[in-house]
Amino acid sequence: MTIQEENMKVAIIFYSRHHGNTKKVLEAIKDLGDVTLFDVLECGDVDLSGYDIIGFASGIYFNNFHKSILDYARKNLPENKKVFLIHTYGCKFKGYTRDMEKIFQEKFCELFGIFGCRGYDTFGPLKLIGGLGKGRPNDKDLEKAREFFKSMVQYREREGELA
Repeated sequence: MTIQEENMKVAIIFYSRHHGNTKKVLEAIKDLGDVTLFDVLECGDVDLSGYDIIGFASGIYFNNFHKSILDYARKNLPENKKVFLIHTYGCKFKGYTRDMEKIFQEKFCELFGIFGCRGYDTFGPLKLIGGLGKGRPNDKDLEKAREFFKSMVQYREREGELA
């Protein structure tokens, strides 16, 4: 059974500006189901209550999701939702999702998937050395993103069968 057959609606709220790394990942998964992408700077206060699964996606800025994503989740994420995270980064460190996870806990949401991959980063002094992660996300990263999304949806479908 696929996400289309289940009619599960997925919303992904995203911020992707610097090099569009996160948007590339989202473009790779958006056709795998009934997925609606919402650019956080353009969408206003979208009613997310009608979506079965809600994702938040961002590049990493100063070791965190972009402030607009954090603010949006605090204000607009309904309680008791299934949620997931997607992020791109120049350097891989732990803790990037900590603030988002805290928001999810406060709203009694179930986090059941996190995907992160390297992205091209020329922020600040990195520009002087030509940046980090040139060519990323690449085809291999995008395939991993598709596999992540498929496995997450399959988990959700199995969970529905058990209910």
